[in-house]
Amino acid sequence: MTPEEMLDVAIKEALQGLAEGGIPIGAALFTADGVLLGSGHNRRVQNDDPSVHGETDAFRNAGRQRDYRSTVMVTTLAPCWYCSGLIRQFGIGALVIGENRTFDGGQDWLAEYGVAVTLLDDPRCVTMMTEFIAANPALWNEDIGVSE
Repeated sequence: MTPEEMLDVAIKEALQGLAEGGIPIGAALFTADGVLLGSGHNRRVQNDDPSVHGETDAFRNAGRQRDYRSTVMVTTLAPCWYCSGLIRQFGIGALVIGENRTFDGGQDWLAEYGVAVTLLDDPRCVTMMTEFIAANPALWNEDIGVSE
């Protein structure tokens, strides 16, 4: 699968989260050769659980893996520090990001530690987050830890 095809899976998850009344961030974990291990989306609102980000949901849904170095985390939005820590903690080898215009996460830090980072700057992801943030500024600020 191409990075764009992998991103399509994460976008589908983000749209599902939005339809559920949540924050539209989706993610998926793949093997290096494109086999989907698990996908998920931000469920902070739906589950009333601040730890269920898109990346953590995908990671949990992938189940235990013997080794993560050859896996690829794909996310619609640059990962926050929490999710960047997950990627680093488990040694996920590659990261594909849909966009980082609306949120600049820990991708530079991950790249410094050897994670292969690909930024797609996908207009669908930019539009989805820009529209969501404009319509839900308080919820967005809560998600990124900004006090109003």
